[in-house]
Amino acid sequence: MTTVSLPDDRIPVIVGVGEIVDRPKEIAEGLEPLALLAEALRRAEADSGAKLLGEIQSLDIVNFLSWRYRDPAAQLAERLGITPAHAYYGPVGGESPIRYLHEAAQRIARGECSVAAVCGAEAQSTATKAERAGVTLPWTPFAHDVPEPKRGAAFQKPMAVKLGVFRPITVYPFYEAATAAHWGQTPREAMAESGRLWSSYSGVASQNPNAWLKRRFTSEEITTPTPDNRLIAWPYTKLMVANPTVNMGGAVLMTSLARARAAGIAEHRLVHVRGGASAEEPRDYLARDQFFESPAQNAVLRAAMELAGGDGRAFDAIELYSCFPCVPKMARRTLGLGADVQPTVTGGLTFFGAPLNTYMTHAACAMVRKLREGATLGLLYGQGGFVTKHHALVLSRQPPLAPLAQETSVQAEADRHRGAVPEFVTEAGGKGSLESFTVIYGRHGEVEHGVAMLRTSDNARALARIPAQDGATLAHLLNIDRTPVGSSGDIVAADEGVLEWRVG
Repeated sequence: MTTVSLPDDRIPVIVGVGEIVDRPKEIAEGLEPLALLAEALRRAEADSGAKLLGEIQSLDIVNFLSWRYRDPAAQLAERLGITPAHAYYGPVGGESPIRYLHEAAQRIARGECSVAAVCGAEAQSTATKAERAGVTLPWTPFAHDVPEPKRGAAFQKPMAVKLGVFRPITVYPFYEAATAAHWGQTPREAMAESGRLWSSYSGVASQNPNAWLKRRFTSEEITTPTPDNRLIAWPYTKLMVANPTVNMGGAVLMTSLARARAAGIAEHRLVHVRGGASAEEPRDYLARDQFFESPAQNAVLRAAMELAGGDGRAFDAIELYSCFPCVPKMARRTLGLGADVQPTVTGGLTFFGAPLNTYMTHAACAMVRKLREGATLGLLYGQGGFVTKHHALVLSRQPPLAPLAQETSVQAEADRHRGAVPEFVTEAGGKGSLESFTVIYGRHGEVEHGVAMLRTSDNARALARIPAQDGATLAHLLNIDRTPVGSSGDIVAADEGVLEWRVG
C-alpha cells in the first residue's frame, strides 16, 4: 500500500483511558452511574497527562440498564462543565462502545472535532442490593417517565416468549448446540472447548486490577454443575454466562494527533485507529437461515483481518466478545485461530464482569494498555443482542498508511452469504428434525422444560416444548457423547397452542 501523507489534525489517536470499580461498604454509599462516568472520564484525562475534559466536542454515552435518567448526556455534560456539539446517549447493544469509538475517530478524521470521549457505567450490584434491602439510594431520582430501553426480547415472536426462549441465556444455547454439531463435535468435546476457553478468560481477569472476580478457574470448575455453579440453560452453567451484578465505569479519550502533540503527550502513549467494520443479523432470531454461524460476524471479522493483511494471526492482542462461549468459539474459527488462542486482554464478561452494554469500553481500556506495553496490533470485537449486532475495530501502535475509511458497513457481504430463511409455523404435525435445542433449569437445578427448534417435513421452522416429565426425550437431548442435532421425533399438539416434540 502506498503511504499517504495525512494532516495531523485528521489522524485520530486514543490518548487516555480510565476505569473505576465501586465496592461500597454500605449500600447507600454506592456511586450512581453518572458519578461513575464522571470519575472514569477524570481518570482518563489523568491518564492522558493533559487537560482535555473541557475541550470535549464529541461525547458518546453507552446505554444504562441499572438506572434510568432523563437526558443523561446533558446531565453528564453539566457535571463536567462542557457543551459538546455532539452529545449522544445510545440504544442497547454490547457492540455499541466499539461503534462509538469508531464513529468518534471518523469525526476527528473528517475534521469535525479534535477531542472526543466515549464512556459507559453501570451500578447494578448496588441497585440490586438496595432494592432487596429496601434502601432508598441518594442518587439522581429514577426517571420513571422515561421509556425502558428496548432490548432483544422486544423483537421476538410470541411463541419464543411463551416457551421462555426470548432472553440471551436461553437463545445462545441454540447456537451452542448447532455449532458443535456443525463442527463435528460431541457435546462433551464442545463443553471441554468452552471450559478451556473460559478458563483462559478467567486467567486474564485474575491479573486485571479492575476485574470484579479476580480468580483463575479450571475448565472443570467452570463446566461442572454444583450448588454454587448451577445449570441455567443447557449447556450453560452460571460460570459460563455474563455477570452483570457489578459497579463499574470506563472511559476513553480520543484526540487528533495534532491536539495530542500540542498537549505534549508522548508518542509512545498514543494508540492509532486503523479502521473497522459492522453488520447485523435479523433482530428476530427465528428469521435467520441457520444457527451454526453468523454471516454478519464472519463479514465483520474478515474485514478486520483485511486491515491486518488478511491474516488473523497478525493480531498480537485480541478481545473477542464473551457473553457466552459460542461467540468467541465462532469468532476464532473465522479468524483462523487455534483452540489455544488468547481471546482477551480484559478477562471476559463472566470474570471481569459484565457492566451490561459497556464491557467493551473496559476492553478498549485494557487494549490501549496492552498496546502501550508492547503489542503492535489489536482487535476489538463487540457483539450485541442475540448474535445480532457486530462491530470490530483495529487499533495499532503505528500511524495509519491511509485516511480512516468513513464507510463501515459490510452488510451487503453478510447478506450475500445468507441462505434461505424457513417459514416459521406454530401449527405442525408428523416428524420433526432437530435443528437445535436447550433445556431450561430452575434455581435449584430442576428441569423446567426443554425447547426444541425443529424443521418440519416441509422444511418449515417450529419451536416445541419438551415437558420435564418426558425423561426419554430429555435424556436424548442431554446425552453428552452424541449430538441430538439432526435427529427425528414426533411433533404433537399440546395445550395452550404449544407444540411438543417426542422421541422413542
